[in-house]
Amino acid sequence: MPLPLTRGIDKLFSRALSRQARENIDALDAGQNEHGFDPFGFEPQFLRYVAPIAEWFFRVYFDAEVHGIDNIPDTGPVLLISNHSGQIPVDGMLIGTACLLEKKPPRMIRSMVERWIPDIPFISWVFARAGQVVGTRENARILLRRGGCILVFPEGVRGISKTYDRAYQLQEFGLGFMRLALETNTPIVPVAVVGGEEQMPAVADLKGLGKLLGMPAFPITPTFPLLGPLGGLPLPVKYRLHFGEPIHFEGAPDDEDRVIRAQVREVTSAIEAMIEQGLREREGVFL
Repeated sequence: MPLPLTRGIDKLFSRALSRQARENIDALDAGQNEHGFDPFGFEPQFLRYVAPIAEWFFRVYFDAEVHGIDNIPDTGPVLLISNHSGQIPVDGMLIGTACLLEKKPPRMIRSMVERWIPDIPFISWVFARAGQVVGTRENARILLRRGGCILVFPEGVRGISKTYDRAYQLQEFGLGFMRLALETNTPIVPVAVVGGEEQMPAVADLKGLGKLLGMPAFPITPTFPLLGPLGGLPLPVKYRLHFGEPIHFEGAPDDEDRVIRAQVREVTSAIEAMIEQGLREREGVFL
């Protein structure tokens, strides 16, 4: 029997969860096996605890605006390939929240996270139960074979930790996602995120200090580290998420790098075009 404290916490989160979010979580095709388990530790009902927080950030704090989300196939394997920015992975949370709340039917996003995430106490536990997966090729293969919708940031740390003088300039994309798409015959949906560059604009990155602290970067922003932990909060910028039409590629996954790189350029060009459109259309950083 649940403890009174547990029941109280469940009731608190249940009240904070919108009706739409509750219905969409219940309607998710989580891709679990016949025993109701996920090989990576994902627990669909755990979303009831994180969804109220994610929904508040999505609808209120960042006032996220979504375009073209119906371009994501309703079923079957798909790779969402996005630009990455902002020092902390707010963009991944908002893309996942958009697919849960705005897409009909909703889709569960499985984000490929950095290999050092499992080393972080508690955070690694939360990430796994909320559906996030360490970004290895084999993990991605398993999810795609199960019809998963995978979010990949091919810029990796290069994108999220860049300084503001390179805002909205795509950093070099890795080639792994394209080889994976070719190997599994998976369509790619390009995603452009506008707004993330301004949430924590870094004027410098003390990589040496970051390495000493076991961090991939140590950004210096107008508020961090000057204001301490408070300076690590992102600014309430307005996010705009643009989902492009699916792109199907043909070829061999073991083609030469120059061939794969040409195909990757098609994806980056699509993302760059949507970023440029989003920047032209927005009225301001906070509007």
